[in-house]
Amino acid sequence: MSTTRGLRRRVALGAAVALTLAGLAACVPSEPDGASGGESEDPGRSDGGSGGELAIGTTADVVNFNPLVGNSRTDSWVTNLMYPAMMTIDDDGTKVPALATEWGYGEDGLSAWIEIRDDMEWSDGEPLTAEDVVFTIDAVKAEQLGTVAGMISAYESATAASDTRIEFTLSRPDGAFLNSIGFWMPIVPEHVFGQAPSVADFANDSDWVSAGPFVLTRVERGQRYVLEAVDTYPLAEDGRAALDRVVFRVYPDVNTEVLALRSGEIDLIGNALPPSVARDIEGDEELQTFSVPSLGWAHMQYNMRRSPLDRVEVRRALAHAVDYEAIREVVLGGNAVSANSSVLTPTFKQWVDETAEEYEYDPELSRELLAQAGVENLELEMIYDAGDPNISSWAELVRDQAAEAGITITLAGLERNTYLARTNERDFDIYAGSWAIIDEPQSNFSLLFAPEGFINYAGVNDPEIDRLLAEASSALTVEDARGPLHELARIVTEQVYDNVMYVEQFTFAASNEWTGFQPKPSELLSVVNPQSLASVRAAD
Repeated sequence: MSTTRGLRRRVALGAAVALTLAGLAACVPSEPDGASGGESEDPGRSDGGSGGELAIGTTADVVNFNPLVGNSRTDSWVTNLMYPAMMTIDDDGTKVPALATEWGYGEDGLSAWIEIRDDMEWSDGEPLTAEDVVFTIDAVKAEQLGTVAGMISAYESATAASDTRIEFTLSRPDGAFLNSIGFWMPIVPEHVFGQAPSVADFANDSDWVSAGPFVLTRVERGQRYVLEAVDTYPLAEDGRAALDRVVFRVYPDVNTEVLALRSGEIDLIGNALPPSVARDIEGDEELQTFSVPSLGWAHMQYNMRRSPLDRVEVRRALAHAVDYEAIREVVLGGNAVSANSSVLTPTFKQWVDETAEEYEYDPELSRELLAQAGVENLELEMIYDAGDPNISSWAELVRDQAAEAGITITLAGLERNTYLARTNERDFDIYAGSWAIIDEPQSNFSLLFAPEGFINYAGVNDPEIDRLLAEASSALTVEDARGPLHELARIVTEQVYDNVMYVEQFTFAASNEWTGFQPKPSELLSVVNPQSLASVRAAD
């Protein structure tokens, strides 16, 4: 801990702030106390240094320490610091090397390969090799583990051609296969996970082995998760994380996190801040903020299984009855950008269609379109998650704006489980929600727009879309996939298969006593990613 931070904490916990925090005492975790209470002498742990400790606030416990099974936000934050991915993502949404150094496909698209670094090792001294990658993908396929299992339908087998080269056999060309496994599949140690009868049932809740910048050493549920820097991490600039320790502290809500950040109890809030909180924090000279774009989008979908939503004129009328700019400014406080009503959003520079244009807010046009469809007195229900503050707010604006076009929308803000159940059962007129991450349109768009797509809530069943999906998914380069994807996106916009409203810009806050953060797109990666936390150091 830096001297400045310690002094600021002592001052902040003085008279004024002490009164504020008194009622929160039961929620605020205590300081780590060395190796007592379960920390072991691990040969992969650093014995300390000058890097100090970074305390990160979170609002949820880790649910699962097995990175191939767990998928909550805090699960990912903790396990991503130990189990490396082969690729990461840059500011433009492009996959770039991490554990992997290069990759490619065979000419026929039925084979693929990845080369990985030769200087990575697990914290128990065992080398990380291609065999670990083969073990991981085979376990995912055999036991259908996590979201990655749904991304590798073309996968047949893999072999370790050398310690650093993995060769894959595919059943069909799949231009998204390498990026999908490279970005989404954490690599686990075969010599640890392979000892369990079932990888899916392996709790991985003690004696952790890491090939990331940190290794978990202590868990106090509801309180804190302590990770120590490992001695060797070649992906860091100096071959080791600059920090000595990262501690995730659990708080009941974001307001408590903000109090803890301002008092010096934590140094970084891991989760994104609501727009109103972000505006307040941006004026605090002792804090710094980071803004990153979502990898997904907020949207409305219209259930085409129900009349008259099966008429494109009606869907277009609904699309032109919304003032999207007002929603971004009033509800998001400017912390959102237009997607130009396209499912190829500006976050992904290699995919974006510069010719796309946002639906114009035009209530009179909406009335004309409804008249063309012979629809009068249109009444619809819109479901949404009542626990999402942004959507709950803009749902009211959509209702009021639609009324200007003569459309009556009844709002149904639901408890999350009820909302999800009705969505999955396709029991709605209008669905309002958001995708967190749609990072590989070549594969992800099949989930959204193929007739049997898992999240094809609108009921899209369009032969031309199906043809373009097949063409794009088999393309082995961005250049070859871009054309069919642009055409597909234009059809989605024209037919209003998905009304994309905005791309949120997430704001994160940290103490200005630290520097070196490396923000990445998405609320999940943000500044709590391995590359970022391996680079953070005291500003002094």
